Amino acid sequence: MKKFRSNKLAIACFTLPALIIFVTFVFIPIIQVFIYSFTKWNGISGAVFTGLANYMRLFTDNLFYTSNKNMIIFAVIVTVYQMILATIFALAVSNTKIKARKFFRVAYFIPVVLSVTVVCQLWLSIFNTESGLFNQILKSMGIDFRQNWLSDRYKSIYVIAFVNAWQWMGYQFALICAGIKSISTDYYEAAQIDGATTVVAHRKITIPLLAETYKSCLVIAITGGIKAFTEMFIMTKGGPGTSTYTLAYMMYSAAFRSKEYGYGLASASILVLECLMAIVVINALFKKSEADVVKTRKFRIRKEKTA
Repeated sequence: MKKFRSNKLAIACFTLPALIIFVTFVFIPIIQVFIYSFTKWNGISGAVFTGLANYMRLFTDNLFYTSNKNMIIFAVIVTVYQMILATIFALAVSNTKIKARKFFRVAYFIPVVLSVTVVCQLWLSIFNTESGLFNQILKSMGIDFRQNWLSDRYKSIYVIAFVNAWQWMGYQFALICAGIKSISTDYYEAAQIDGATTVVAHRKITIPLLAETYKSCLVIAITGGIKAFTEMFIMTKGGPGTSTYTLAYMMYSAAFRSKEYGYGLASASILVLECLMAIVVINALFKKSEADVVKTRKFRIRKEKTA
């Protein structure tokens, strides 16, 4: 194994194909997006360099700030919903005393394997004003609270965010379950001997040891919220008005509806930068927490030695 790892030719043979695919289909297109964002281009004829005109227009466009606000709302709802519920469900099914654990594992993951279109159509029916299941349940309970859930400019973004969070919670659930399985049972046995309850054991052992898993989950949830598009496209077409626009939908509208590809790619460039910023911030926060844990452990070791 050591001889293989020191063979640079073998390493290159295995990594080069993946690197070529990444550069061709990911890196080069991103560079092209940034280049064309400085041009006026309709997608067919030659592009005309306009400098920072697209970005100046973007930062003075009220729709840009509406899209960013919706993007933040979407990302926060998705992250909080998925992380909290996924953690609770994963801790529950990891308990060997819970019956039908396999059933619940499959049930929580089923929405993930469904098509986004199917999920959106399902919730469109549920939130239908006249015959939707949600309004009918409220009506049967004698609650006069019939709502136009997707036609209200103030509620629609929250409803769409909920639909996305509901579908993809199972993915976070699977990641956290995998993280819990990787934790040695010795920790829990030691905690049980010390008289720790299940809740305390999870708070002191499980949650801290899932730091790396949570970092991955946060990156997936937040970046997924930032680049949200499909649910808006299927359920509201960005409406009512522009109340459910995000940067991704703004990019689509400018490029494919108005044929202003340069302006649309300027939105895409900001979208890429915001995703990168989110990843950098998350990594920095978790790096700081890991450093604090290391300092605490070193302090405890020194204290034990002096004692």
